Amino acid sequence: MHRMTTTMFQAFDGTRLAYDRVGDLEDGDPWGGEPLVCVPGGPMDSRYLGDLGGLGDPDGRGGPSSVVRLDLRGTGRSAVPDDPGSYRCDRLVEDVEALRRHLGLDRVDLLGHSAGANLVMQYAAGRPERVRRIVLACPSLRAVGIAVSGEMRRAVARLREGEEWYPAAYAALEAITAGAGSDWDAIAPFGYGSWDGAAQAHHAAGQPDNPAAVAGFGADGAFDPEGTRAALARLDVPVLLLAGEFDLNSPPEAVAELAGLFRHGTYRVQAGAGHYPWVDDGAQFRAAVGEFLCRPVPPKS
Repeated sequence: MHRMTTTMFQAFDGTRLAYDRVGDLEDGDPWGGEPLVCVPGGPMDSRYLGDLGGLGDPDGRGGPSSVVRLDLRGTGRSAVPDDPGSYRCDRLVEDVEALRRHLGLDRVDLLGHSAGANLVMQYAAGRPERVRRIVLACPSLRAVGIAVSGEMRRAVARLREGEEWYPAAYAALEAITAGAGSDWDAIAPFGYGSWDGAAQAHHAAGQPDNPAAVAGFGADGAFDPEGTRAALARLDVPVLLLAGEFDLNSPPEAVAELAGLFRHGTYRVQAGAGHYPWVDDGAQFRAAVGEFLCRPVPPKS
């Protein structure tokens, strides 16, 4: 039986945070095992993640028995904090730690999408003993200081030549790259493998609605690329780095560079996918992530 619950818990500073748990209901164990804790991008309401292509409903296909979707502070159903400075990425690490403790997990499997990957990487850098496995899906690269050039984005964008929306979207991309434009909606089709009705609905429903949370996430002091890179190089856990073939937010070339920072990094590209690969092809996304999560994990040292 498939079900979802929403639960509130308390963060390090007393802020009330929310998470959804989506998964199978099995006899004798309400959730059938340990969850995959998912950190959204944005920062925005985690509901845009859906069930990540069915990861929380494996039905014998492999993968976690449930997924936990965290609403970062000030987003979704989580409360707005008293201190706006607590939106900063490095401080949000404490919210992930509070969730781990709330769930009663000694070590946690983490998935970070887009900007959420920065938070997952910083958590792993600071608390490597609390991480079991990591999935970085279409990751942002700010936490480790990997630059994505305009030409890198253009090369990915040109793969979409021939799409009817391409001329207007590419012109908007060029304007944004040159610092002369800000029509982000015009380039939205580049975020998906197919700009169909499902993609358009997902885009419309999945926009950040708290400007303070977005601005505060990357405020001064949020990132220490050199220190984070050094810590991740020592990380002794499996890491899956999944790129979308058409993703110009996190181009495959840049994600491959990120993979090289890890001792046990596995790099994969989902064909035909943009920045939301579970929307483009849920079965392909579920297969890649589920297979990774089913691999044996070295014991805690």
